Formats: sequence, C-alpha cells, structure tokens
Amino acid sequence: MIKEEEYKKRRGALAKKLKKDSITVLFSAKSKQRSNDTEYPYRQNSNFYYMCGFKEDNAALVIVKKKKQTKTYLFVQKKDELLELWTGKRLGKKEAKEVFDVDTIFTTDTFEKKIVQWLKDKKYLYFDFSMQDERIDMLRKLSTHLSGHKNIAHKIGALRLYKSDGEIALIKKALSITKEAHHLAMKKAKSLSDECELQAEIEYVFKKRGAYSDAYTSIVACGNNANTLHYIKNDDKLQNNKLILIDAGCEYDYYASDITRSIPVSGKFIKAQKELYSMILSVEKEIISMVKPGLMRTALQSKSEELLCKGLVALGILNGDVKKLIKKKKHKKYYPHGIGHWMGIDVHDECPYKDKKANEIPLGEGMVMTIEPGIYIGENDMSVPKRFRGIGIRIEDDILVTKDGYENLSQGVFKEIKDIESL
Repeated sequence: MIKEEEYKKRRGALAKKLKKDSITVLFSAKSKQRSNDTEYPYRQNSNFYYMCGFKEDNAALVIVKKKKQTKTYLFVQKKDELLELWTGKRLGKKEAKEVFDVDTIFTTDTFEKKIVQWLKDKKYLYFDFSMQDERIDMLRKLSTHLSGHKNIAHKIGALRLYKSDGEIALIKKALSITKEAHHLAMKKAKSLSDECELQAEIEYVFKKRGAYSDAYTSIVACGNNANTLHYIKNDDKLQNNKLILIDAGCEYDYYASDITRSIPVSGKFIKAQKELYSMILSVEKEIISMVKPGLMRTALQSKSEELLCKGLVALGILNGDVKKLIKKKKHKKYYPHGIGHWMGIDVHDECPYKDKKANEIPLGEGMVMTIEPGIYIGENDMSVPKRFRGIGIRIEDDILVTKDGYENLSQGVFKEIKDIESL
C-alpha cells in the first residue's frame, strides 16, 4: 500500500513542473453503464489515482499554483444514503479529511462554483487531454479567457516513469500471485480440454490471492492461435503436441504484472518446439543482461532483432545474410512487435519514451519495463520448414532498472524447458 506521504510528495513534484498562476484539474474515471441497471466493474483513472490514491468515482483533484504558494483540493461525492444503498458506502467529506493530506476537502456538487472562482485571476489550465466527457467540455468553456490550456498527462507520465520502493513492492506482490497462476497452468494444461478452462484456472488464482482484477485480458492461445498477437477469444480446444502461449498477469492494488510463457499441452516439448523455444529464450536472456542505466531502449530493440534474425537463419526459417535480411526487414514477418514497454499502474504504463525535444529517454534507476522477444510462424507459411509451421512463442519478464544494472522481478516464474516439463 502506498502511504499518503508519498502521494503528497508526488503532488509536490508535479507542482514544481507547473507554471505560476495556473490551475490543474484531474478527474476521477466515470462509472460506465453496461446495460440498463448494470455497470462495468469500476477502475479509477490511473493519473488521478497516482496523484492522490482515491478510488471512488465522481471526484476531482485540483492544484492551484500562485506566485508564492500552492494549494491542493480534493472533491468527493457527497454522502447520500439512497445512492449508497445501491452502489455502496462512500467516504464522504468528513472521513476524507482524516485520510487525505490536502489543504481542503470539498463535495463535488460545489466543484463548478469553486473552479469559476479560482479561474478568475489565472493564466493557465492543466488537464488530461485524453479524457473526453462533459466535465472536460465544462472546463474548456469556463476557461476561454486564459492564456492557454496545457496537457498535464505528459508531466504526470514523466513522474510515473520512476517507481518508488512502495510501487516496486506492489509490483512484486502482483508477480508473486501471477507466478502461482502460471505454475498452476503448467501443472493443469495436460488435464484440461479448452483454452477457457485454463484461463479460468489462472484467474481463479488471481482472485483467490487478493488480486481482484487482471492487469489486461488474458491470452491463452493454443497452437496457431498464438500467431494472433492479441488473441483473447480463448475458446478453442487444447491440442496435444501443440504449445500454448499464455500472456496473463494480475493487478494488485492498482499495480500490474505482465508475464508470457509458452508451454506444451502434453507436458513435453517436441523437437521443433524445443529448437525454436531455446533460441528465443537465449535471446531474451541476452537482452535482459544488457539492461542498465544510460542504455537506450532502441539499443535493446536493435539487438533483439539482430539475435532473432540470426536464430531464424540458423534454424532455416530465413535464408541469406543476416545484415541484408534485417535491412530488408525480412525478420519483421516473424517478429513484428517491440522488445518491451513501460509497466506500472497500467500494464502499458503511460510514460514517455522521448523527452520534450523528441530525444529518446535513456533507461534510469527505478524504471520498470517488460522484455518480450517472440517469433510467430503461421500454419500456412509454406516458406518455412514444415516442422515450425503453426508455432507462436513469446517469453516475457518484468525488469527493474537498478543503480548498477537490473533486477528480474519475475525470475521465479519458470521458463527453462526442464523446469516447465517438471511441472
């Protein structure tokens, strides 16, 4: 759990990035109706949550920065017994004062009146440009007299790039649960008949261990289904002598995990699967070993493409000179995606890859990213040896950049062939 003092520290760091005579407004996510009298499970807006830790909807965080002082205000849903009968208890103004270290707590019904008052002598308004609803429209209308509107998402994203000890602890907790789920999948795959059954086993562990939501929709893709990168139907049969690509991770107290493993239905890799898997695993290990502060992410991408292309040539999947093949992007047919992405409150964390001048941001201590090389060969690809057709393999781990190098936060999730087969 992130302590209130850390949220306050984040708001202070954000305030230093803001122009004087400005107002910053962050809204909570809105609850979304599914049909008539039902709603989708609620999840807080990630930037709003990062700045204050409040999990309820119908809320707003406001930072008012003047020349010599900065004030922070939190707006919360007014207590309403009838509403709470249907949707659950609310913290309310009184209890919120005891929890959140802000200057003042207001109820949301006073938001517009307060904003109009604060905007009178200000020059700039910061808000999240990606949010599109009537609250943003209201802000725009109330602030037409200002010198400009600015996107706060980029500034928050830059803060989110570097994880605190508290955040890393939550990611590790999420990964401990995800590890248990993947190991159970390795044990049970042979005895199950459908992808959805395996998905149910994985997500049962998530909920049983206190991770009440997944970090993204689980991918459980058997055989050729693994060659659809975002395959989420998970409704096909588990076929003997085929591999299952499982890309699944839980979210624990708003922090994600993201793990992919490729395992045999039968419990044993056949020769072609073992050859391709071993090649990809060796590439993943080498790319992970490169991670350190100051290195560019694009260097990891280039090296992964080079190593995978070499591996494809060695296995007879591609033919020709490696440098020429890479120049012609022939390898991209089988490795079409990036080597990894930032991870944190979101599985694809909303953090920048480039700075204000469009220069790439080098890896730095406290960043968390995935490393996930993969090769995908369609079952109808007649240009490759028959034994490799219909195989899709991805191996993914979550890596923390440390002061001197890296820490593989997910190293406990089995990926060696002998360990997978042992389960």
